[in-house]
Amino acid sequence: MAERKPRQPRSKEPVRRRRTKAADPVTNPEVRLHELHEELFKLRFQFATRQLTNTARIRTVRRDIARVKTLQRQQELTAAASGR
Repeated sequence: MAERKPRQPRSKEPVRRRRTKAADPVTNPEVRLHELHEELFKLRFQFATRQLTNTARIRTVRRDIARVKTLQRQQELTAAASGR
């Protein structure tokens, strides 16, 4: 049986997480949302026909849609609060 190397102690520095690519703030949220819905439709169609190789893409697109909708809702709430 091969010997295992001893584990290295963890450093005290915080773990750096990869930043996910958020929705592009420059584009119009309605346009971005429409593009994401189209992409999700195409991905679901490819999945159903067994042509989709990266199934994780469906999840990321769904989360991007949720991010855009969240930003839209935040903008609505800030506009309503400032309009009082």
